[in-house]
Amino acid sequence: MFPRNNPVAQPTYLKNDTLIRALLRQPTPYTPVWVMRQAGRYLPEYNATRKRAGSFLALAKNPDLATEVTLQPLARFKLDAAILFSDILTVPDAMGLGLYFAEGEGPKFEHPLRDEAAIRRLTVPDPGSSLGYVLDAVKQIRRALDNTVPLIGFSGSPYTLACYMIEGGGSDDFRIIKSMLYTRPELLHHVLDINAQAVLAYLNAQIEAGAQAVMVFDTWGGALSDAAYHEFSLQYLQRVIAGLHRTWGGEAVPSIVFTKGGGLWLEDIATIGCNAVGLDWTVNLGAARRRIGDQVALQGNLDPAVLFSTPAAIRSEVGAVLRQFGAGPGHVFNLGHGVSQFTSPEHVGALVDAVHELSREYH
Repeated sequence: MFPRNNPVAQPTYLKNDTLIRALLRQPTPYTPVWVMRQAGRYLPEYNATRKRAGSFLALAKNPDLATEVTLQPLARFKLDAAILFSDILTVPDAMGLGLYFAEGEGPKFEHPLRDEAAIRRLTVPDPGSSLGYVLDAVKQIRRALDNTVPLIGFSGSPYTLACYMIEGGGSDDFRIIKSMLYTRPELLHHVLDINAQAVLAYLNAQIEAGAQAVMVFDTWGGALSDAAYHEFSLQYLQRVIAGLHRTWGGEAVPSIVFTKGGGLWLEDIATIGCNAVGLDWTVNLGAARRRIGDQVALQGNLDPAVLFSTPAAIRSEVGAVLRQFGAGPGHVFNLGHGVSQFTSPEHVGALVDAVHELSREYH
């Protein structure tokens, strides 16, 4: 498909380049660790900043505050990467769908895609104008990090974005989008084509602004049938990955693809050209490594619920995940999904410390 030969060395200017090395499957002294949703409601300092902002959207759209919360977990924990504080739904918001957050209900759109005319009017937003606040945040975060650790940029996948855009918000059964998928597939393909162009432009703009790795979150791809996943999710992920800047400023820019519930399609995801495949906690890392060999790095995959236990139990479960992957390069430790708002910050610290300590014997 689109093999990556990793011809460019890891960024030599980074004080801690462990994450980039691991994503490129190069030797590291230990397994790097970062946590999905690491800047979030489990941190009291995040809640204080969000309260000061007035709302989640006000926080996400203010580059100064987005920089502040991006850096907060790094001040607490010895994490090996920062991830841009933003939301996957900034792209459809920039398309004019009117993103808002209803109290206790999550994200909603004022103008969901419910008819053919609205779908045909959909256009690819210019990241430099309609998403300029995100790019400004990327630039500010890079300056604030001062090359201590790499910055990860991200986007939702074309299919996952379409789920929110068509359903009008979250969904338990995806009745509206799946009805379109089976009765008017050409309409859904039109949405996905626009989304793929938008995601590609958005991620490349983040790279140009300073993101040193990028991740695509395919949160709802795992809710599809096997045939539908390949037709409506994977082929558009492949399109995005094929168009990404693979280097910027002479340095490699690795990419990660994470389909939650996508363990069934691991071999297929590994062929689309990404550097790493993210795994949720339902997949055994050792089995995943045997299935894909040395094609890509693997990211994951501790059950986030482990963080509700004790530091001793967390340490034990971290050890189990590390043993599953085994010795050698190509593992980025992470949760199998985002950290819960009910997690104790001290338990996240116990996780990070355990990974750094216990992983050295595997390198």
